[in-house]
Amino acid sequence: MKNPPALEQLVESLRCLPGVGPKSAQRMAYHLLQRDRKGANGLAIALDNALQVVAHCRSCNTFSEQPICPLCAADSRDQSLLCVVEMPTDLMMMENTQAYEGLYFVLLGRLSPLDGVGPKEIHLDKLIKRAQDGIVQEVILATNYTVEGDATAHYISELLRSRGIKTSRIARGMPMGGEIEYVDSGTLAQAMMERRSVK
Repeated sequence: MKNPPALEQLVESLRCLPGVGPKSAQRMAYHLLQRDRKGANGLAIALDNALQVVAHCRSCNTFSEQPICPLCAADSRDQSLLCVVEMPTDLMMMENTQAYEGLYFVLLGRLSPLDGVGPKEIHLDKLIKRAQDGIVQEVILATNYTVEGDATAHYISELLRSRGIKTSRIARGMPMGGEIEYVDSGTLAQAMMERRSVK
């Protein structure tokens, strides 16, 4: 027996979520319709509202309800620093550290030729224009330490360096509270190479 067409459409729609396969999507759909219709209605309204009012900041690309997001509009931020991250979630994590006072640029992805993601798809032309505005003094590359993230950071650093823009990369190594015994060898080797003198 097949699902009714409207239910099948809901199941297929839920499959667009990351990590959700056919069975998980079906479980979610059944749960929403059978046990939480109020929650389903709230979800539908919230999703519709977000699609109507949330866009990307013209300056940094993060999600915003205004043309310029509150971070970019804040006078208290250091305009001379520009931190490049892959996704809006990365920006949120950086902000949670309360260790950075500059501005951001969100790539909305990373270079991945096998997936058809090139410089145009991650807005590198917009980044270069922003970095050359005469105000930015340093671009901090905070892409993930993955193969694609490293390749993206390298590509951007070459583009910026050729234009005389100072570029740095966030450090990597031992996690805070981590024990050497449980850290993988690659992370430990990187921590050793990027060690600094004790003051």
